[in-house]
Amino acid sequence: MPSLIRQIKKTYGMAEPHERKTVLKNFASLSVLQAITYVLPVLVLPYLFRVIGAEKFGLIAFAQAFVQYFMILTDYGFSISATKEISLCQHDPAEVNKVFSSVMTMKSLLALISLALLGSALYFIPKFRNDWLVYALSFGVVLGNTLFPVWFFQGTEKMKYIADLNIMGGILTVLCIFLSVHGPQDYLMVPLITSCVGLITGIWGQYIVFKHLGVSFRFPGYENLRRQIKAGWDIFVSNVAINAYTTTRIFAVGLLTNNATTGFYSIAEKLAGLCQTFPLASFSQALFPRLSKIFQKSKPRAYEFMQRIQLITINISLICLPLIFVFAHPIIQLIFGGDFPETVLSFRLLLVSVLFISSNAFRVQFLLIAGKTHLYSRIHVIMAMIGLPVIFMMIISFSYVGAAIATIIIEAGIFTVTYVTVRRLKLS
Repeated sequence: MPSLIRQIKKTYGMAEPHERKTVLKNFASLSVLQAITYVLPVLVLPYLFRVIGAEKFGLIAFAQAFVQYFMILTDYGFSISATKEISLCQHDPAEVNKVFSSVMTMKSLLALISLALLGSALYFIPKFRNDWLVYALSFGVVLGNTLFPVWFFQGTEKMKYIADLNIMGGILTVLCIFLSVHGPQDYLMVPLITSCVGLITGIWGQYIVFKHLGVSFRFPGYENLRRQIKAGWDIFVSNVAINAYTTTRIFAVGLLTNNATTGFYSIAEKLAGLCQTFPLASFSQALFPRLSKIFQKSKPRAYEFMQRIQLITINISLICLPLIFVFAHPIIQLIFGGDFPETVLSFRLLLVSVLFISSNAFRVQFLLIAGKTHLYSRIHVIMAMIGLPVIFMMIISFSYVGAAIATIIIEAGIFTVTYVTVRRLKLS
């Protein structure tokens, strides 16, 4: 522990005073956001699980996994490419307006395409047609996410807006669920509430951009749209590949087992996701635009800074994750009020994959900052081609446990390849 504290102090000292202030301010905002948005589900998930039952809970989890593919399409690669571009031109209002208008136009077009694809799936595929209203109501989160300009707030380093809006949305969601969902017959209220809140926060985010940040929309020309498509392509391909072995786990469990099993496994995924993203995600988001600027000034300094940050996250993971592994059973028993061996086993296995992810997060980010999006894309596409069949084969062989084991195999492979790639990049 003393050595970890020394590492943190030394890394903190590498940054310029204004850099430290900005990153810490954004990290604080995003950490509060992450804490609240993950504490709230810990309150609401056990309630939903008990009130609507494992089968309906699993159906909703399956629908959420399905619409996640449309989230990927509408996000395209803008969460990285547009964030980086905005961070580098944020003091040029004309360029900011151009980038914002181009990205929002493309996201809106992709949302319309997504809506058409959803309609086709609900009409032609029996599994979706039978519960079409669940999927239709769940699609609202895609529209809300399309509107919510998180990429713009990150690029301009205005993370407080992200925190405020998401905290408001999280509290509103929880209150509405507690007030409206009282039995299995109310299960449709869950996707309806989530979608409505998502739309509200998305519209409010747009209001802030126009009213408080002074951005104006001008319909972009074809060349501006084409430039944004090209800039985000490698990231989009990577996101598709990543979700081929992340979102697809719950989706595949839902296809190959039943709604109840999907419900038990999805709880493990959500808890592992909490361990994976809090507080790592908020720190990563806060650091990305600042590290991009450091890289523009000095590649060696950016690399050294990244290495130190990555070492700190590894040490923190090695302290926290084993403790969570040991106490997984009482944690799940306390939260969900029963013995769920399927969930405990899956959760413990997924924690192993979380260690690989945490040990790799900033190396992955460095590839993007260095402009090596083609390498980032290639790594994840290759792992998707390997991982997707592994997921289905393991689930067919070992049911829900197979999904967790496949995750460990895939994340270990990504860690190894990324480590070697970044090391070679540094030496070149």
